[in-house]
Amino acid sequence: MGAATARVLAGRGFRVVVNHRASGQQAEEVVAGITAAGGEAVAVRADVTVPGDVSAMADEIAQRWGGVDVLVHNALIPFAVTSFADLTWEQLGGKLEAELHAAYLLTKAVAPDMVSRGYGRLIYLSTGLSRRPRDGMIALGTAKAALDQFVRYVALELAPHGITANLVAPATVSGTAVTGQLTPDRVRELGEAAPMGRLVTPDEIAHTIAFLASEESGFTTGHYLPINGGLAMD
Repeated sequence: MGAATARVLAGRGFRVVVNHRASGQQAEEVVAGITAAGGEAVAVRADVTVPGDVSAMADEIAQRWGGVDVLVHNALIPFAVTSFADLTWEQLGGKLEAELHAAYLLTKAVAPDMVSRGYGRLIYLSTGLSRRPRDGMIALGTAKAALDQFVRYVALELAPHGITANLVAPATVSGTAVTGQLTPDRVRELGEAAPMGRLVTPDEIAHTIAFLASEESGFTTGHYLPINGGLAMD
């Protein structure tokens, strides 16, 4: 999803920072593809749960390009797939702490400059599991539900400054680390459950993010945008 988003945003004229924690080769491949297509991109290593890494990344971006207009928080923070009966507090509390800590650190790193300039787009990846439970996904769904509400409060506070904050909530996405934890039969079942009969693609998520990153989305804030092929209709 991150690679698809980077390519789509670069294709729309954004200068893109591809953040990674331990996938430097893949990040550089994304950057090389964007550059070859005439775009501007750079890869920066930072663990978004580590304050020093986040501040160093923000400083590097500020020095290179003067600041951040759009933040897309798409980091996959590991979680246990387990029932409540087998769930430990370390698994649940650890996921909650890491999920919110990353969102907090990244938002704190970019929001003050956005406020000073009177413009910004904050976009966070959530999941349909934050509203509709599925067996084994209690840690992920609970942590993302907390993220959903965090983003609404950020949106409320920053709206007067011309800054939007929104959530993109895909159903199960094809070709990701999460689907890699599932059996092929389970992946097929999840795709068939949607009225459109398939899983969401990374490019479909990227195009939704691109709208929220654009100037045209300036009156859209505090929203949770599902991308699920009709699986849940709110």
